[in-house]
Amino acid sequence: MASSRLPPHDGPVLSVLDMHTGGEPLRIVLSGYPEIIGEDILAKRRYVRKKLDHLRRMLMFEPRGHYDMYGALLVKSELPSAHVGILFMHNEGYSTMCGHAVIALGRFAVDYGLVKEPQSPETQVNIHCPCGLVKTYVEYTDGKSGKVRFHSVPAFAFAIDITVDVAGYGKVIVDIGYGGAFYAFVSAEVFGLDISSSKTRELVDVATAVTGAVKAQVKLYHPDSDELAFLYGTILTDGKEAFSEEPTANICVFADAQVDRSPTGSGVTARIALQYHKGHIQLNKTRTFRSGTTGSLFTGKAVEEVKCGHFKAVIVEVCGRAHYTGTANFVLEEDDDLKNGFLLKWRCTWSSEALGQWNPKVMQRHPSHSWGVTTNLDCE
Repeated sequence: MASSRLPPHDGPVLSVLDMHTGGEPLRIVLSGYPEIIGEDILAKRRYVRKKLDHLRRMLMFEPRGHYDMYGALLVKSELPSAHVGILFMHNEGYSTMCGHAVIALGRFAVDYGLVKEPQSPETQVNIHCPCGLVKTYVEYTDGKSGKVRFHSVPAFAFAIDITVDVAGYGKVIVDIGYGGAFYAFVSAEVFGLDISSSKTRELVDVATAVTGAVKAQVKLYHPDSDELAFLYGTILTDGKEAFSEEPTANICVFADAQVDRSPTGSGVTARIALQYHKGHIQLNKTRTFRSGTTGSLFTGKAVEEVKCGHFKAVIVEVCGRAHYTGTANFVLEEDDDLKNGFLLKWRCTWSSEALGQWNPKVMQRHPSHSWGVTTNLDCE
């Protein structure tokens, strides 16, 4: 029986549109949020984190979402040239840049009227992200949108061949690159793993350990804002940094051990910046990047040399394709003990305090909790 009637509920109805880019989900919030207050995009990011984080948990966490759900909230931009402002959200909080989301949002902006008069063969959409203005170019032919490419904010190599002491693995040499967010990069082969054939769980454990080490031992800096100076995650690569016509593979583990299904747009941006810095790639030479999880592909190339503070930087073009998967209206009922969402975590280290609070069946995730429910499932 088809029906558009909403079920019994209390409070706001959150309407969303779901897409994916290379397998990585994107949940775009269409309505249901209150007004987002802030004089600029970073102030709006601070506001939702402080005042409206319960809505992020409601949309990203189970039972409406899942551990690896990703979201985008449309906001007003203070930049006259921007078609839309965006706040990104995930299982841990709010990121500053997301390439797979930008690719999806470019297509969404054209299809849903955020650009008044789309142009063929390509329509430009200016998306204001917390890291800055990102220009996207959406294929548009016979009223239909297609592939999307974007030009990044200035991307740069922050640190090359630095040594960090990784718990359980000893001293490991990593690079750190910025592509709208900071990532640590290291070949999976260093740990005896393979991007394409090793178990995802093993790759996640290694990447999480590297992220923890870099966060503890390396102080990051960004010329534009201290709010950009944090490590978003670790990207494990296949070690193939020298230019080749063949695809190079990677897997990104970000936020709270969240696994990207796509090749990671901001990660491709940062990896191209590192390769350019090392002399592995020249301007306008296109490389193909393959996701170690789904096999989906992005292309990337450095298109312009620029400066970012004292860093020698490049503008990177990343290209991919997004697809629609559906729409939904989400509600809650006040008498639902799990109304605000929960997460199941594959593995965790328990403190004595956490053990005293553990419910062996389910745990409702609270902002102050860093632990979750262990399962005996093996993630392939």
